[in-house]
Amino acid sequence: MDWDRLRIFHTVAESGSFTNAGARLNCSQSAVSRQIRALEESLNVSLFTRHARGLVLTQEGQELFNTARDVVHRIEETERSLMESKERPSGLLRVTTMVTFGAVWLTPHLEQFMAEYPDIDVQVILDDADLDLAAGEADVAIRLHDPEQADLIQRPLASFHTHIYASPEYLDRMGTPVTPEDLDNHDLITFGTTNLPTLKNLGWLANVGNPTKKRKPRLQVNNLYGVMHAVEAGMGIAVLPDYLVHNRQTLVRVLPQIEGKPFNSYYCYPPELRGSLRVALFRDFMVRQIKAESNIL
Repeated sequence: MDWDRLRIFHTVAESGSFTNAGARLNCSQSAVSRQIRALEESLNVSLFTRHARGLVLTQEGQELFNTARDVVHRIEETERSLMESKERPSGLLRVTTMVTFGAVWLTPHLEQFMAEYPDIDVQVILDDADLDLAAGEADVAIRLHDPEQADLIQRPLASFHTHIYASPEYLDRMGTPVTPEDLDNHDLITFGTTNLPTLKNLGWLANVGNPTKKRKPRLQVNNLYGVMHAVEAGMGIAVLPDYLVHNRQTLVRVLPQIEGKPFNSYYCYPPELRGSLRVALFRDFMVRQIKAESNIL
């Protein structure tokens, strides 16, 4: 298969039209169209369905695009890797993690990393769902649960702790629980239905102190930020990760002797980035930062 035609096909599939692809490739629409037609003839399949509003991949076209996308991603990563200098590492590093951890803890720490490596640009992609690293949706991931993609390289980072929190205003109004059984008489804020592994680990408030009885929550929210802001507003008591609450004067730890089962975090990346200097430097940076702050995580 002609690589140049495959590259043009990949650009057309991403652009949705010959005109847009031509602009990206710096060639005419007719030249792009001829290359796609030649590729279709060589494969004896139709790769696109032509519509007035643009091009739509056929089933065969989608199969080829999936392969072409992987090839292009690997070539781009190889190119970036070859351009890296051990004396002055450079290039783009795309990091993904869950929204609250990325916004509250990771992003503020990036200043030091970017100061140490001024030629490394960082793109942070915050998403509570796990992006597919093998498909090139990000370079590395910081996962706050046991990784489910067995094909990734996984390096343990730290264990994160959770406790019960409330606002001072709520405790003044409703009283401070002294025993777990006292929670029966309080407004509880828990997580709504979720398939996210990290949030599932934070649902232990409903039966702490009484495994056979499940308390009914007053409010359910399936987002950590939402739960935290509800607690700050004095609406009730909730379980929150310590990294999220650290230095927030608006929250008080309740029943401090009780904590949930710690959940582990991992630094993950695909095998093809095993030799990437940017990936290794960021991994080492994360290990140093988390170790320095292990008492608040």
